Amino acid sequence: MTTAITRTDMTAQELRNAARSSRDSDAACRMLAIAMVLEGARRQAAAQSCGMDRQTLRDWIIRYNDEGLAGLSNRGGQGGKSRLDEAQQGRLAELVREGTDPERDGVVRWRRSDLARRMKKEFGVVLHERTVGDYLAVLGFRRLSVRPQHPKTDEETQEAFKKTS
Repeated sequence: MTTAITRTDMTAQELRNAARSSRDSDAACRMLAIAMVLEGARRQAAAQSCGMDRQTLRDWIIRYNDEGLAGLSNRGGQGGKSRLDEAQQGRLAELVREGTDPERDGVVRWRRSDLARRMKKEFGVVLHERTVGDYLAVLGFRRLSVRPQHPKTDEETQEAFKKTS
């Protein structure tokens, strides 16, 4: 069973013109294949000339009938549902801005694995450290590494040592 092109808002020539001005090469190729079918070419020949299978052309014709030219472009992936909601992401950003407390957190500076452990403890959400890195990037944090400083550093003693050296 073949699927007819039921959309009549564009002629074959208009489809070719739209393909010519399109910045999406994949969609342009699909427009040309549909234009060939509108001109009376066999679907197998139209599909082969545009580098696709006849069944694939049929699927694109269905999307063209439903959505028009916009349906001929690739759709982005939907992605997975975020494991942290807005409030939890805000808390993660707050933790990073505040820094660590060595007494409470047991670390001098945050690593992604430490933040993942903290998210599990606070929210019960298990995150891989790479996922924590993705959340930090979305929140606008960049991976910067400063020279570590011991929490009990006495700067006056250091300055006095520099003067005597």
